[in-house]
Amino acid sequence: MNFFNFFENDFLVIFPELFIATVIVFLLSYGVIFSTSEHYKNPALAVNLSWLTFFTLGIAFLLSINNSLSSMVIFNNLLIIDPFTTLIKAFILLSSMVCILISINYLNYQKINTFEYSLLILLSVLGMLCLVSTYDLLSLYLSVELMSLSFYILAAYKRNSEFSGEAGLKYFILGAFSSGLLLFGSSILYGFTGMTNFEDIAKLLSGLGSISDPISYNGIVIGILFVSIALLFKVAAAPFHMWSPDVYEGSPTPVTAFFSSVPKVALLALFVRLFFYTFYNFIPIWQDLLLISAMISMVWGSIAALSQKRIKRLMAYSGIVNIGYMLIGIASGTTIGLTHLLVYLFIYVIMTIGFFSFILGTQNHKTKALNVYLLDLTNLGKTNVVLGLTVSLILFSMIGLPPLAGFFGKMYLFFAAMNSKLYAVGILGVLSSVVAAFYYIRLIKLMFFEMSSKKYTLYKQMDQLNAYVLSISLFLLIIFMGSSEVLLMSCRRISLLVSL
Repeated sequence: MNFFNFFENDFLVIFPELFIATVIVFLLSYGVIFSTSEHYKNPALAVNLSWLTFFTLGIAFLLSINNSLSSMVIFNNLLIIDPFTTLIKAFILLSSMVCILISINYLNYQKINTFEYSLLILLSVLGMLCLVSTYDLLSLYLSVELMSLSFYILAAYKRNSEFSGEAGLKYFILGAFSSGLLLFGSSILYGFTGMTNFEDIAKLLSGLGSISDPISYNGIVIGILFVSIALLFKVAAAPFHMWSPDVYEGSPTPVTAFFSSVPKVALLALFVRLFFYTFYNFIPIWQDLLLISAMISMVWGSIAALSQKRIKRLMAYSGIVNIGYMLIGIASGTTIGLTHLLVYLFIYVIMTIGFFSFILGTQNHKTKALNVYLLDLTNLGKTNVVLGLTVSLILFSMIGLPPLAGFFGKMYLFFAAMNSKLYAVGILGVLSSVVAAFYYIRLIKLMFFEMSSKKYTLYKQMDQLNAYVLSISLFLLIIFMGSSEVLLMSCRRISLLVSL
């Protein structure tokens, strides 16, 4: 029996990842050969490669949801496939497809003719898919690094902008520091347990008698804390959020849209796998850390966002606040909390992508620069009422105004906190949501009620791709208002499978 026969089913299970990896090699060769070809007059392939990437992700999505092997641990316990990972992978692929769509016209508008943008998106998606399936500390670190290295380059992708270069450099330095913490924490865990597999570590930690030695116990606690802090940095949770506003502001706008939505899905899925399974018996240790981080995120993110004048920095602090909300679902340590976390995560990604499709689709004649200011939205609701109302509904959903989808998502998370007797955290979440309403409503005020400008701002016509994405996002949020139980019960079934 040769190597490939021994792992035959393993390769079938990860066929979507293998397909993406193979396509990356072919697309890279295609881009290098044709973009440097004098026979074809050195064509610009950015848009071409974007559409090929879109179809690649679509095929990978179909391969993922139609996999006949739904539950399996593969490659000597390095990766795991189960209904939870299948759901998260499908959502990552769909979200990445949408992010590619809303970036196509931006590449034309900003005259970014390099084809590597789409390949970096594919590489980061490959890292995220592996991260969702990771079942070992080794595969965890390698997946995080594959994802992060692509992110560093994407942040600095606009090479003629010093802001983008600064964003990439800051992200790289601080990201390398967090990766060091992750590697150090993993090394400590291996040193005191002799294991790297999640399942083996979970079995060891469930038998507290086997680690009754105070030195071993404290060593494992330190390892868990280092791993937790490194992952909190990756999701930009306060007080480990220092990179987020600068990176969001300096990165190209489609990259900011990608950073603010898709990676959080993969990282929070990893949180669920680690804390609800591997480290669950040490819940008094990591629960306090996550609760403190959630409270700081909600308070600091809400307050800091009040003084922001640029939309991308505003969305960075908004993302910090929302990570605080989602950490409540994990810190609750219950199946109900996990269910409500998944519900809010799906709603948050839809709202974020919808809002960024609006930003990317309404670049006016003054905003060819990298940053978009809040004042650039002045009187938009008067010049385009339909667009203004559409964006206002998305913003009201972000606020959590009933009966919009965002209200149900926040309500479920706060109920999960109350159900776990985390009353202070739940009350603080409600108060931070009230404060956050101010800066969302300020955008609506600028669009419809700003009277300081005597002249109307002229906006170019919103391109079709971004208009479609914005419309579909609003449609999904409206549909959820009448069928919230469907998503809730689906997430409930998935969370029960994770907690088994």
